[in-house]
Amino acid sequence: MPVLNIVLVEPEIPQNTGNVARTCAATGCRLHLVGPMGFKIDDAKLKRAGLDYWPLLDVTYYGSLGEFLSECGGERFYFTTKAPRAYTEVSYPDGAWLVFGRETKGLPEELLERERDRCVRIPMISDARSLNLSNSVAVGVYEALRQWGFPKLQNFGKLAD
Repeated sequence: MPVLNIVLVEPEIPQNTGNVARTCAATGCRLHLVGPMGFKIDDAKLKRAGLDYWPLLDVTYYGSLGEFLSECGGERFYFTTKAPRAYTEVSYPDGAWLVFGRETKGLPEELLERERDRCVRIPMISDARSLNLSNSVAVGVYEALRQWGFPKLQNFGKLAD
């Protein structure tokens, strides 16, 4: 089965990380948390947002962005409002890494400059600063999974008789 890696770089709001964890658990994505984080991983707000999903997670922690970049190879896609192309204009390969920055500042400018060809954005109106982090992750996850035909996911429902 294809693997999709979701990376949160220096997340600041526990509820967002909890919601992202829930998305990862529900879709079979791997979650990677890059510190320093603005909360402790046992924060009650984090657990409340994704408590019953936490046991379903495949989560890895990194102390810094440098540590993550040196340890994790493969095709990375950096989500930023500054990218010239949309997230739907790329093909996500098996093992792709969708990388998201912290809520208040996004990803470091020097990283975005260095990885310009790997930057993607989610279209929105010009007056909007950005989408919520957990919403952005969900948009990216479901585009990659759509391209792959939603492997491992239940593609049907059943209405009550």
